[in-house]
Amino acid sequence: MTQNRRDPAAEEKPVEPGEPPARQAVDGDQVAGYLRRHPEFLAERPELLDVLDAPARPALAGAGRSVVDLQQAMVERLRRENDELRRSHEELLLTLRSNQSVQSRIQQAALALLRARSFEHLIETVATDLAAMLDLDAVTICVEPSADVPAQVRTRGVLRVPQGTVAALLGPGKTIRLEAELPGDPTLFGPAAGLVQSQALVRLAVSSATPPTLLALGSRQEGHFQPSQGTELLSFLAQVLESQLRAWLDLPE
Repeated sequence: MTQNRRDPAAEEKPVEPGEPPARQAVDGDQVAGYLRRHPEFLAERPELLDVLDAPARPALAGAGRSVVDLQQAMVERLRRENDELRRSHEELLLTLRSNQSVQSRIQQAALALLRARSFEHLIETVATDLAAMLDLDAVTICVEPSADVPAQVRTRGVLRVPQGTVAALLGPGKTIRLEAELPGDPTLFGPAAGLVQSQALVRLAVSSATPPTLLALGSRQEGHFQPSQGTELLSFLAQVLESQLRAWLDLPE
């Protein structure tokens, strides 16, 4: 009598100790059953709505209220995302337009400095024209004391500040400081300090022969200057002013 032989290849491989059991395939009915037993599942994981396809409207005929609510939730989510994208797009356009406007103003200010016909005209341009061109309320050059700077500076737009002021305000190695909300300091802005609510301070490296100097820009609009703003354009304007001051005063770099 012949005995039936068992095929070793057909036998299931025993699970080794510590080895995780093989995962079984999950079908749609099992998923549907799990969701019925856990109706709160999608509410607790709303991010899954991003990867689900909403049922077509004809398919909802006779469906339960929960199915209609699911589609409505997905539609509302898409609407919110669309609104967020629209707002982001509008903010980006506003930022680009603002940057273009600022760049144009800085270029006009730099050209005005380059057109100065004398040192006095250069200082007058800083004190009067720059404020209008940059839509600001106060622009001054602040100079620490030295043998070349008299105790009482009578040039409009140039203020004598106490020794150590520039280092105290900017710190070592820093060239620009932007303040979003800060009342104007009379030491920096003189009589116009009462107008200033936001300021930019820019170190002026005029010459190795000149005392510490800075350019003070003030606006009555809070938040006009922001610490997060780029400073490349202000640095460019400061470099143009430094170059012109050196040229008119016949100073070395």
